[in-house]
Amino acid sequence: MNIATLSQGLDTIWLVLTAAMILLMEGGFALLEAGFVRQKNAVSIIMKVFADITFGALIYFAIGFALMHGKDLGGWIGISGFFLSGDLSHISLNVSMDTFWLFQSAFVIAVISIVSGAVAERINFSAYLLYAIAMTGIIYPIAGHWVWGGGWLATLGMIDFAGSAVIHGLGGFAALAAAIFIGPRIGKFTSDGQANIVPPSNLPLASVGAFILWFGWFGFNSGSTLSATNSSIGHIAVTTMLSAAAGGAVSILFTMLRYKKADPPMVINGSLAGLVGITAGCAFVTNGAAILIGTICGIVMILVSELLEQWQIDDPVGAFAVHGVSGSIGTLALGLFATKDLAAATGQGYYGLFYGGGWELLGIQFVGLLTIAIWGFVLTWLALKLINRFVRVRVSRDEELVGLDVGIHGVPAYSQAHDFLDINELKQNDR
Repeated sequence: MNIATLSQGLDTIWLVLTAAMILLMEGGFALLEAGFVRQKNAVSIIMKVFADITFGALIYFAIGFALMHGKDLGGWIGISGFFLSGDLSHISLNVSMDTFWLFQSAFVIAVISIVSGAVAERINFSAYLLYAIAMTGIIYPIAGHWVWGGGWLATLGMIDFAGSAVIHGLGGFAALAAAIFIGPRIGKFTSDGQANIVPPSNLPLASVGAFILWFGWFGFNSGSTLSATNSSIGHIAVTTMLSAAAGGAVSILFTMLRYKKADPPMVINGSLAGLVGITAGCAFVTNGAAILIGTICGIVMILVSELLEQWQIDDPVGAFAVHGVSGSIGTLALGLFATKDLAAATGQGYYGLFYGGGWELLGIQFVGLLTIAIWGFVLTWLALKLINRFVRVRVSRDEELVGLDVGIHGVPAYSQAHDFLDINELKQNDR
């Protein structure tokens, strides 16, 4: 076995393992969102996550990967690689195309799972399936091509190492559009516009989900090196850890000052906000900058969560505040805090404003972020409007009041019934 073969083997193992870590994040999304919503809608959340990972993988295999990583057409879209076949010779990697696809598929599944939380407790499952197909097959892959597939934003010089903009910014603004389009939950806001508190059903469950997401994020960020021998893996892991810790710590202190109590949901989301914020620049910023980014993301996340309620926008799990806002902060922070090592790492010569790089990279990051945010918001709105012509996007009032678990899926999350059910009695009750 020569060095080249060994290197390829190590890189393959690295990508498969980190892809598995990212896929495990779906378990984190499921537990986090199930814990944040009311008990009567926990199964609904789980079913949406299963839809994300099943339909998402299949659609990305058939269409999405080609649109994202296929041969570039005018900087806008990929045109080869459908069903992972055809000419993909332009992609030069030290691993097989199958390995690369597996890693990329884990990312697309994460994007759609961001949106699932924002529409929790009131979206029609059939409509959600159609939207998941649109997101994983068209909306995300095209935006991803612009940055990661050799498209026009990549040519412009935009940097997004692991997806603060491409994944979290896009998913967050898509979540905002979906939340506005579908409207608030029944009873969330009073007639005079005041927000009612909707108690989470299971905070320990949500906490476990957050820890699983935190664990998976090391695969998310460090795995984006695409190489097991990349010397920056350790630094990426450290900045990821520090930013998440800072986001959680400042959320504890800020809520103690603001609410006179440490608010558990805000602390959970504060840690996640720090993870989102560092995702773009984890390889290029210092440890101190990572702490500052996490701190800013944690505070702004809380303020934006409050602002959304003032505007009567119902986002049950804080998807926009965590992903859309923190993803935006992280994308722009790269234009401020990227060290001069970025030039050597990317070959583009751009580095942050605070390290003598001028305004150029910050301007590029802003243009890219604005483009991706608008794309995610507008395309989601149009997709839901189109879907609503054929399948109602929102469940009926009765289904929402009884809960989506029973109303849509026919089974509660936590059953108080006998060990066995009489089928004949159930049939009589249905008549």
